[in-house]
Amino acid sequence: MKETIIGVKKEFVNKYKKGYPLILEEALENPKVLKEEDQIITLIDDKKVFLGKGYYGKQNKGCGWILSNSKNSSLDYKFFYDKLRNAFSKRMKFYHSKDTNTFRVFNGEGDGIGGLTIDYFNEYYLITWYSKGIYEFKENIIKAIKSLVSFDGIYEKKRFEENGMVVDEDSYMCGKKAPEPLIVKENGVNFAIYLNDGAMVGVFLDQKEVRKSIRDKYSRGKRVLNTFSYTGAFSMATAKGGAITTSVDLASRSLEKTTENFKINNIDPTKHEIIVEDVFLYFKRAKKEELKFDMVILDPPSFATSKENRFSAAKDYKDLMKSAIDITEDEGIIIASTNCATFNMTRFKKFIDDAFKESHKNYQILEEHSLPGDFAVTEKFPEGNYLKVVFVSVY
Repeated sequence: MKETIIGVKKEFVNKYKKGYPLILEEALENPKVLKEEDQIITLIDDKKVFLGKGYYGKQNKGCGWILSNSKNSSLDYKFFYDKLRNAFSKRMKFYHSKDTNTFRVFNGEGDGIGGLTIDYFNEYYLITWYSKGIYEFKENIIKAIKSLVSFDGIYEKKRFEENGMVVDEDSYMCGKKAPEPLIVKENGVNFAIYLNDGAMVGVFLDQKEVRKSIRDKYSRGKRVLNTFSYTGAFSMATAKGGAITTSVDLASRSLEKTTENFKINNIDPTKHEIIVEDVFLYFKRAKKEELKFDMVILDPPSFATSKENRFSAAKDYKDLMKSAIDITEDEGIIIASTNCATFNMTRFKKFIDDAFKESHKNYQILEEHSLPGDFAVTEKFPEGNYLKVVFVSVY
């Protein structure tokens, strides 16, 4: 691989000296020297002092990652083997769990290699590559996985199309092909997973602790509205806890996927409502019909577009929260969640506070959650700790 030495602008030098791992194009003196996404980059300051070594890889944030703060580090097989071994050993307790057999085993920059995640699904591994740059190291990474763990099969997702979309091709790599669906278990709740079905395989693993808390503490006897419900993961958790659920999502396949998840959990789907509809239109209709729920779960994508609506979490979460307040019973609960990395928990709570003030309602925060333990984060990259969840009691 070619190695390129590139200077960092003065105003960014301290950031990189403190170990910031994301290579920002605007921080580089001459980004035009970056041509091919297999370039190794060495960053230096204006006195030619070494700042870090990494790779060039275009993605929706930054243009690469620093992998080592050691001048003499070789980004070779041993480098990747050591990073993966360290990450896998930290997850050992998850491998030994009786009621969970799916979790994240490698979380990008939190485990020392930005642009790479690896998830474990009941003896199958799913690798996600976020740029052509990290994909250039594929051979060493696969070799390291094979030497560290046994598995039934390995799948991959290439998230380096325009806008971070997944490359549309067969995801199977090696080993046995996974059954369709592959049934996995999280805290005793089953989920149907499709490893070869686009970017979204069937469950977002970062919400495991949130789902467990909802099921164990807040669900019994409640009427729950699960919005942006996708495959109904939150609906499964609340139904297992004794709730009657209404799941709403615009995607037509959400009906079939949610029904399937109810069935594999031995829950009668006919006792629950699954609605294919634009969530924003549903809120308007529910308010008009004076529907009320004991719990409303809000976990929208950071950006969403439908025929009628455009949603951006950074701009529109307050209004979404107001829509939820309108149809939540007094003493009911709203689970407000976002994975938007462009604002922090303080600002998120401000959206919630403003929504309640404008709705002339009071609230109390019951719980807060960020990423679970298997989603390793580093304080050198606070944006990596993107998940913000607040349990709010309405009164």
